[in-house]
Amino acid sequence: MSKSARKHSPKTLSVLSAQIEAVLFLAASPVPESELKAVLGVSGHELREALEELENHLASGHGMVMKSAADGWVLETNPYFAEVLSLFRDTAQRRRVRLSKAAVETLSVVAYNQPVTRSEVEDLRGVRCERVIETLLTHGFIRISGRKKASGSPLLYRTTSRFLDIFGLEAIADLPTLEELDELGASPEDASEAERSDDAP
Repeated sequence: MSKSARKHSPKTLSVLSAQIEAVLFLAASPVPESELKAVLGVSGHELREALEELENHLASGHGMVMKSAADGWVLETNPYFAEVLSLFRDTAQRRRVRLSKAAVETLSVVAYNQPVTRSEVEDLRGVRCERVIETLLTHGFIRISGRKKASGSPLLYRTTSRFLDIFGLEAIADLPTLEELDELGASPEDASEAERSDDAP
């Protein structure tokens, strides 16, 4: 650790204040003091001291601040950093990928049948998929993984690590089985005729 980093190291919070910080960070809405006391098993006096410590700690130049709301306490981003947060939101919005239903259906076919050729995907979907596959390649959801030993040596496609990241999977084996999808009422054949017509190049 550099001298600069050591010099600016924040004061260590008490265990109770750190626990409150963690709870507020996870909470989707303001947390009442009564709930904090019950969860943490502390008295009202202990809680108020810990809340004051945490509030002062965050007010000393952190990215988050603690605020008292009508129903309790909540963590919010520091308004001082509003400009950089706005820039981040704009960048994240531009990077967000919105896949059409046809693209999701094609991606599902690749995921469950990989490695798979374009013609095999088209046979399963019943429509041409050239443009959709190009879109999935461009966004990094699938990749070319070689050629099939068959007439014309067609390209083979597989899903990528980005596909796993986006869908919160550790590995392809974590995909729900087709039987599980059936139980949920999901079907890869639900695309409308209008959406299917969009697949044609």
